[in-house]
Amino acid sequence: MKARIGIIGTGWVGTSVAFSTLLAGHAGELWLHDLRADVAEGEALDLADGAAFYPRCSVQAVPLAQMREADIVVIAAGRNGRPDESRLDLLRDNARVAAGIGRALAGFPGVIVVVTNPVDVLTRLVTAASGLPPARVLGTGTLLDTARLRERLAGHLKVATSSVHAQVVGEHGDSSVVLWSGASVGAVPLRQWPGWPADEEPTVAGHMRRAAYDVIQRKGATNHAIGLVTAELLGCIANDERRLLPVSRVQDGACGIRGVALSLPTLVGKGGAVQVLEPGMDAAEREALAASAAVLERAFAWLAG
Repeated sequence: MKARIGIIGTGWVGTSVAFSTLLAGHAGELWLHDLRADVAEGEALDLADGAAFYPRCSVQAVPLAQMREADIVVIAAGRNGRPDESRLDLLRDNARVAAGIGRALAGFPGVIVVVTNPVDVLTRLVTAASGLPPARVLGTGTLLDTARLRERLAGHLKVATSSVHAQVVGEHGDSSVVLWSGASVGAVPLRQWPGWPADEEPTVAGHMRRAAYDVIQRKGATNHAIGLVTAELLGCIANDERRLLPVSRVQDGACGIRGVALSLPTLVGKGGAVQVLEPGMDAAEREALAASAAVLERAFAWLAG
């Protein structure tokens, strides 16, 4: 039996998550909810009209209380970022919404996936508000950052994206950390790849971090790529794939970090973010990860104060 997946928030991002999830065939039932009930109903009707073109799935708008009966709930509620606004600038506006949803899902038996930005701080906030174990509240984290990095590296190296193995950890934001020391192309370390300009690594990382701002400046929001990323994550949970993904969750000592939600390589399956593994890092990367954790700790402290 396929999963019952609920999506809270049917704006740009929520609807892209819904569309990508339907095409991927991960859900048997897809439930939509929004404070603007008519918008959620309209999106459900619109998506249902395309049922001939995706694997069988029932789509409907539902009240928030029904989300407690889902297997996985996606939180995509809140406003989008504005041009030249950092994800942490979104915090004040979106924290209240996320906390309210977290309280409404207290005791929820399934897995919560947070997409709303700033995703790391809100993942920690929803974990606290819901009272759920950290493994069952995860954020999309640096999944999209990692996809962007691999796409840019593949283009530069003229190889398939699937052959590039590189990860971004830490904050989904300006303090994210690229693990250059462990990056590889197939079995070849990236820094040993013929012609790879290691001195340009900061530039490549900067382009990766700037990607969302570039999209927002031109069209007002990012939605398609995060929709695809989230659908992939939902499939991993629903199908118990137990894949290693850079997702965000409240950390419990990995890499010396405790109580802060950020991304590290994590085993993801039916139980959520079930096991965090420490990646190989050089001294500079460890220092940068600690700095990223400090940024997120200050943001949460500011919110709590």
